[in-house]
Amino acid sequence: MSARQHETIYLDYAATTPVDPEVVRAMANYLSGDGVFANPASEHAPGQQAAEALAVARLRVAALVGAEPGEIVFTSGATEANNLAIAGAARWRRRHGRGQRIVTVRTEHKSVLETCTALAAEGFAVSYLDVGADGRLDPAALDAVLDDDTALVSVMHVNNETGVVQDLAALATRVKAVGALLHVDAVQSIGGEPLDVRALPVDLVSLSAHKLYGPKGVGALYIRQRPRVRLCPLLHGGGQEAGLRPGTVPVHQAVGMGVACELAAQRRASDALWLKGLHQRLRESLAALGGVVLNGREDGAAHILNVSFVGIQGETLAYELQAADLAVASGSACTAALSNRAPSHVLQAMGRPAALAHAAVRFSLGRSITGHEIDTAVERIRCRLQSLRRFSPLWRDWCRGRSLQALYETATPLTVLENSPGARKREIT
Repeated sequence: MSARQHETIYLDYAATTPVDPEVVRAMANYLSGDGVFANPASEHAPGQQAAEALAVARLRVAALVGAEPGEIVFTSGATEANNLAIAGAARWRRRHGRGQRIVTVRTEHKSVLETCTALAAEGFAVSYLDVGADGRLDPAALDAVLDDDTALVSVMHVNNETGVVQDLAALATRVKAVGALLHVDAVQSIGGEPLDVRALPVDLVSLSAHKLYGPKGVGALYIRQRPRVRLCPLLHGGGQEAGLRPGTVPVHQAVGMGVACELAAQRRASDALWLKGLHQRLRESLAALGGVVLNGREDGAAHILNVSFVGIQGETLAYELQAADLAVASGSACTAALSNRAPSHVLQAMGRPAALAHAAVRFSLGRSITGHEIDTAVERIRCRLQSLRRFSPLWRDWCRGRSLQALYETATPLTVLENSPGARKREIT
């Protein structure tokens, strides 16, 4: 195997983030024999010490979203939280005559869509809403399906592939008007986009630690207490986590998530400013390459930028990016684990033609990335694009002025990244 020519640049923070050193130090105190390792359900002193640490962790997670500690249930991650929220709420409400329709969006994470598929097999009615070409859900589309039989609506706050931010306030008002519950997958927004459950009438919110510089293997579900939201548990056992998630709670994992949430709250403003600058620098640098299509909205989340490259085949692009030592994604990590052949279901739902969807790249940014890394990454892409486009008939036609719609035989509106006249890169070092 030949030696690597240069170091890998990691631009896949939406898939997972490195654990913050402060989080690592905090977790280490709850693992070994010289720390607090006891079972938090035990009545002896070491057990009560572990229980106290768990309570502090719960408080820290709750504080990040404006919840009460008793409204937080620890899970193994956001996938379990999504399953518990959707299946648990739907089954409880149907059992008590509170509706049996579930409404969700075609661009949701697979852990939401597959849960809905499983519930449809149990007899629930599931409505899947379309989005516009920009990935945003039109509230009028929600109005068209809501009725008295609607038990639950599940909507992702920030899309994990495109960074599109849904208008939760407008959607929540409509959901509450018919007496249904609103579940929000906030995995990609927590710590970045503002989300206050006291100000916003959401009932269930799924969270994950490893997208927030915390450890993998732990997440949480916010469950509103006033008015009380009831769920049927997925598991049965010892009654931990208010009986909704039985089994010994991994204290070290919960502590890690708690510290990560506390750090996110402290760094929210500085992180937002830093990511906004990085996003602008990346966007303008990519725009200079020409023929770069935006998959999303101008006002998307600052840490995600999804683009497609005109005139490039998806499989070839993936190979070249890997050869360039760029850790980027062509979709969500969970979807990629299932198949690397089908184009993103999110981009398909946005009306992207298969060829453009295959040629899509998701760049996702984090607090440790530098401006120099952004510049280096784009330069590596530029070199590969120049080589690939030299032999591309589509690229030649694009350069001659043919429209994207004609090139890709689609009526979907497409936005090409362009630098404004005289635009200057913000210097980030």
